[in-house]
Amino acid sequence: MGSGRSAERAIAAAEAHGAHNYHPLPVVVASAEGAWMTDVEGRRYLDLLAGYSALNFGHRNRRLIEAAKAQLDRVTLTSRAFHHDRFGAFCAELAELCGMEMVLPMNTGAEAVETAVKTARKWGYRSKGVPDGRARIIAAENNFHGRTTTLISLSTDPEARAQHGPFTPGFPIVPYGDLAAMEAALDAAPEETVAVLLEPIQGEAGVVVPPPGYLAGVRELTRERNVLFIADEVQSGLGRTGTTFACEHEGVVPDVYVLGKALGGGVMPVSAVVSSREVLGVQRPGEHGSTFGGNPLACAVALEVIAMVRTGEFQRRSATLGELLHRELGPLIGNGVRQVRGRGLWAGVDIEPSHGTGRQISERLMDRGVLVKDTHDATIRIAPPLVIGEEDLMWALDQLRAVLAE
Repeated sequence: MGSGRSAERAIAAAEAHGAHNYHPLPVVVASAEGAWMTDVEGRRYLDLLAGYSALNFGHRNRRLIEAAKAQLDRVTLTSRAFHHDRFGAFCAELAELCGMEMVLPMNTGAEAVETAVKTARKWGYRSKGVPDGRARIIAAENNFHGRTTTLISLSTDPEARAQHGPFTPGFPIVPYGDLAAMEAALDAAPEETVAVLLEPIQGEAGVVVPPPGYLAGVRELTRERNVLFIADEVQSGLGRTGTTFACEHEGVVPDVYVLGKALGGGVMPVSAVVSSREVLGVQRPGEHGSTFGGNPLACAVALEVIAMVRTGEFQRRSATLGELLHRELGPLIGNGVRQVRGRGLWAGVDIEPSHGTGRQISERLMDRGVLVKDTHDATIRIAPPLVIGEEDLMWALDQLRAVLAE
């Protein structure tokens, strides 16, 4: 478990001087490439988390590193006070990838969701005629959209909310996957409801896939009522589920995409809100912004990400290897596993209490050279880089079987 004096010193320094807002596994990574990471003692680990999908294209992907290096030799930051020569291309290419018209770039996923919330409210006041201060955005139980004060206001996670109030009003919450509950919430105040904000697949909740037809049903309900459908594809987008966007599995095109994580290729924090001119056009100079949002280095890396996604290679890999992943996980149900959920190269695995907690299983896998992360006590998430080899994936699943058999 990260034995060795170098690891011990690094962990001790982190514990002494870093705020304890995370509970990392006791491994200290020193280098990485592809789907593999190496710790300070030289031990290699297969990464089955991929930075919560930020590393969809693997660690230090050659194309992305070269794009970053080339930009580092030119200009890294201008702020949005000036134009730079990568910004327009980034916005145009990302809008085209999404089938949209405009892009508002930020840095982190939470910033992008905040931007979508602010934009939806402004659209409601300026375009829909909602009375000032009355805009409602409907969200789902067990969501994870970020940890800002506004975003935890629409969370149902007691750990995220505890001692962080008072909270921002205007966010009715409904059960995820319940179309009747969504319709009732929409009809409770249709003239004040500006948006529905959903993850097409709930990641932090344990890779929860909604019932068939749910996303399509929400799309129809919102369209009928002149309400925006905002899809938080920060984790699920850009190839993770076997398609470019998880909404595609139901043929759904939302009004607003929220993107992040993989958009930065594991090199830069890059996020964006992508929508129509009608929606994003409500934002005017001085009303919203970010010093680093859309900076030259971020745009250079993201442009290369978009080019890579356009090939379809990573979506195909996710779909093919995802079939293998779920086929191999299925027989574990009843043999240490209670339930498996997911889509593409993404799975939530609920561990039977008799076999340990999610944290304990994660630690045992770490001892065998496989890195995953737990969520909500009893679940481990499997989301390797999309570049992982079939043999490596099978080896990792062998380690999981061995851990459960212990």
